[in-house]
Amino acid sequence: MVSAQKQNLSASYRARDITVLEGLEPVQKRPGMYIGSTGVDGLHHLIWEVLDNSIDEAMAGYCDRIEIILEANNIITVQDNGRGIPVEKHHQTKKSALETVMTMLHAGGKFGSGSYKVSGGLHGVGVSVVNALSKWLKAEVHRDGGIYRQEYERGKPKNKVRKMGASDDTGTVISFEPDWEIFDKGVQFSWSTILKHARQQAYLTKGVRIIICDERRESKRKNYQFYFEGGIKSYVYFLNQGKEVKNEKIFYAEKEVGGVNVEIALQYFEGYKEHIFTFANNIHTVEGGTHLTGFRASLTRVLNDYGRKNNYLKEKEDNLSGDDVREGLTAVVSVKLKNPQFEGQTKAKLGNAEVRGIVDNVLGEAFIEYLESNPKDAEMILGKCVLTAQARRAARAARETVIRKGVLDGLTLPGKLADCSSRDSSKSELYLVEGDSAGGSAKQGRDRRFQAILPLRGKILNVEKARIEKMLKNNEIRILITALGTGLGEHFDLSRLRYDRIIIMTDADVDGAHIRTLLLTLFYRYFEEIIQKGHLYVAQPPLYRIQKGSRVEYAYTDRDKAEILGNLSREPKDKIAKGKIEDSEAPSREIAGKLITGVEVEGKERRKGNVRIQRYKGLGEMNPEQLWETTMNPENRVMWQIKLEDAEMADQTFETLMGIEVAPRKKFIQTHAKKVKNLDI
Repeated sequence: MVSAQKQNLSASYRARDITVLEGLEPVQKRPGMYIGSTGVDGLHHLIWEVLDNSIDEAMAGYCDRIEIILEANNIITVQDNGRGIPVEKHHQTKKSALETVMTMLHAGGKFGSGSYKVSGGLHGVGVSVVNALSKWLKAEVHRDGGIYRQEYERGKPKNKVRKMGASDDTGTVISFEPDWEIFDKGVQFSWSTILKHARQQAYLTKGVRIIICDERRESKRKNYQFYFEGGIKSYVYFLNQGKEVKNEKIFYAEKEVGGVNVEIALQYFEGYKEHIFTFANNIHTVEGGTHLTGFRASLTRVLNDYGRKNNYLKEKEDNLSGDDVREGLTAVVSVKLKNPQFEGQTKAKLGNAEVRGIVDNVLGEAFIEYLESNPKDAEMILGKCVLTAQARRAARAARETVIRKGVLDGLTLPGKLADCSSRDSSKSELYLVEGDSAGGSAKQGRDRRFQAILPLRGKILNVEKARIEKMLKNNEIRILITALGTGLGEHFDLSRLRYDRIIIMTDADVDGAHIRTLLLTLFYRYFEEIIQKGHLYVAQPPLYRIQKGSRVEYAYTDRDKAEILGNLSREPKDKIAKGKIEDSEAPSREIAGKLITGVEVEGKERRKGNVRIQRYKGLGEMNPEQLWETTMNPENRVMWQIKLEDAEMADQTFETLMGIEVAPRKKFIQTHAKKVKNLDI
């Protein structure tokens, strides 16, 4: 028998409780399912979805010009000279094909067999999703001798498709404004992000011209054009700019097998990190997939076969590993296929099983021919790979020593580490502090329950210029690796990280900035996953302590200081110090029309008038209470979370600022020197 309780439950759940979302409502209710997030990444995804349609026209051979325009109020226009979206009545929906494409999910010309051979916008939800998530959208089509237009408001048509006039051109123009009731408050379109994506698409689509215009500010209009005949070969050349390359002639292969077009370009450089970018139908597959697996397997096999055949490798146990052949490698792998199988709407990983074997075979045949035809380049490549293998074997003992000293192996933590009492890594944090003086203040001021302190003496080794075996001889780096607990290299395991937040805390001067940069270089090159998972932070200690009477405020930037002094200046006049300072080192300041008197003294506090301003030059100048109150107390502190939004740009920046080559660094300094103000030396 059914109990009375179950009967009551059944009665409370009826057919009327089932909600049916029609049209574009599912997108508006759950936007994250379609564009990943409602933050800055999701906002830019709107542009990518519209751009994908134009790129598909270019890959099909019908479009050679695409323009992206950023207008005021975050309005975006994307236009191309492709065939134009059809406007005649659709046989199923009985509506214009344009309206069908713009207002219905999974409607488009990419599911049939005739319109597109390959397509990035495979799901057919792209432009309709943009329509759903826009405050308004306008679609204009040039085709069949006419200009056709339809406007939409939050995904719904405002009118029928109308013919606006005659035109001899063909193409599509999409203009839209994102719906700010859906997207996170304060997010904005980034010029650099759009520029990078457009450049990448131009490299991947030979012969297409992509123009980007920034018209948001009349006085600062910007215009870029990208056009690359060399395709991904030009892309590899761009990625390796400023680096010491090993094989002067970039390897390039293109072949179509079983309906899959494969393009591969690669070049080695004098460095320790690999840069492999994979694409499927021009979509950046950031998590790789079967095309990446096939590339890696073929590369390792070919280099081992060639190395043994030409006496670079003597014994069987000398075989090169996958890590050996990918160190210092820049490669781009692009496949185009009719029915790609992506994992998820954001298309981060390719799953087509047949692609692995096709990429493996294409690279295998072409790369062995390249090595045999270019013996000098082959010698440089094999020489680097063999040297890497030797270094790997030499570093193994040192690395294992560091790993064996890890806390999870039962041995003691470094004596310099003042650990926290909590053993819950999700609630613990580690401060990497510059010097013993600041370390002493941090140890006294911290909350011992969840905050650990590791003072670092001096500047650690610049790992951008050193191999791993030299790095592991640096005492400060070894202590840090042991404290983290994750291991290193192939033994790295993020689940063993002992602290949820790793916080770099250095002085606000040139030496502090250099130490911070050295630590960021170490984490980027050897602990990138710690950054990717959001565990790395930089503390922001205050620059100034400002006191007036019993009121004390801290300024973290010069702008903060000006604002605080401005607020003080607006207090009643009888509270403002009268008279002029006689000390020539402490000139009066005119802030917001009021006279505020004060003097900046490094590390010491002097009173002029009734306002005291102390400029902190080092963390050690703060007493433990001040350090806790301003920099370590979770309720008050300001921290920067280190994110890896653009791996390509991050790598180029580290290579320029910290790498072996001096010329790119000199050029960078000369270019940006005038932007530096109030440099502390």
